[in-house]
Amino acid sequence: MREVEGDGMVKVGSRFDLRTNQAPDAPETEGFEGPKETHGWVHSYETGSTVDGPGVRVMLFMSGCFLRCQYCHNPDTWHLKDGTVIELSHAIKRLRDFAPALRAMGGGLTISGGEPLVQIGFTRGLFAAAKSMGLHTALDTSGFLGHRADDDYMKNVDLVLLDIKSGDPDTYRRVTGAELAPTLRFAERLNAMGKAVWVRFVLVPGLTDAPDNIRKVADFVAPMKNVEWVEVLPFHQMGAFKWKSLGLDYKLADTPTPTQDQVQAALEIFRAAGCRAR
Repeated sequence: MREVEGDGMVKVGSRFDLRTNQAPDAPETEGFEGPKETHGWVHSYETGSTVDGPGVRVMLFMSGCFLRCQYCHNPDTWHLKDGTVIELSHAIKRLRDFAPALRAMGGGLTISGGEPLVQIGFTRGLFAAAKSMGLHTALDTSGFLGHRADDDYMKNVDLVLLDIKSGDPDTYRRVTGAELAPTLRFAERLNAMGKAVWVRFVLVPGLTDAPDNIRKVADFVAPMKNVEWVEVLPFHQMGAFKWKSLGLDYKLADTPTPTQDQVQAALEIFRAAGCRAR
C-alpha cells in the first residue's frame, strides 16, 4: 500500500515502519548514481527529532544503500523500489510548511537513509532549498559515497553525522560488506574543510566492541578539530522484525543490547584518546 498524502509527499511516519515495494518500477540500487534532481525515492520522514542534530528537526529517510550492515535496523531502505516516489518540489513545499517552527526551535533538516548520497541529485536540491529557508542542515552518512558530495554540495550542509562503523578494516568489512578506506578519506576531507562533524559509532557486543577496534576509531578521530562529538550508540533489536519479514538472514538475532558498563567502557576509550564523547 502506498502511503502518500494528497500533495504527493510521503506520510509522516517512523524510521521503524516497514515499507516495501512502494515503487516496483524504480531502478536497481546497485550502481545507481542518482542524477535525478526532480524526484526521489523516500522511505519515511519524522518531525520533532531532537537527537539527529541541534534543536528540533525534520528527519528525511532516503531509500537506497550500498552497504549491508549486519546490525542495520532499516534493511527496507536498501533498495529504491521499497521507497515512495516523491517530487522534489513537493518535498520543498512540505519543508517550507515546517520551516518557521524549525527556525524558532533552533532546528532544521537532517537527511538520512539508507544512504542519502545514493540519491545525490535529489538531496542536493533539498539541502539547497533548506538553506534558502534559513534552516540548519545535517547529512547523516556512512561516508562510503563521500566522493559524490562535491564542494558545491557540501556548502549547503552545516553538519555531518558520520557513521564510522569500525576502525579495523577487517572488522569494518565484516560489519558492512564494504571497505573502510572511502569513509576515512571523506572524514579527512571534512577535517580539511573545517566542516562540523558528529562521529557516530554503534556498539555491538561481539562484533564492534573489541577495545582495539574502538581505539582505532578514537585515535583516527581525536586529532580532528572539526569533530564536535563522538556518539556511542548502543545496538538494539528494534529492526529485527524487518529482517524476518524480508526473509533476510539476520546474524545478530541472539546479540544482546550492550550494558551500561560496556557503553561506559567504550566512552572511556574515546575520552582517553582525547575525544569529546557521549
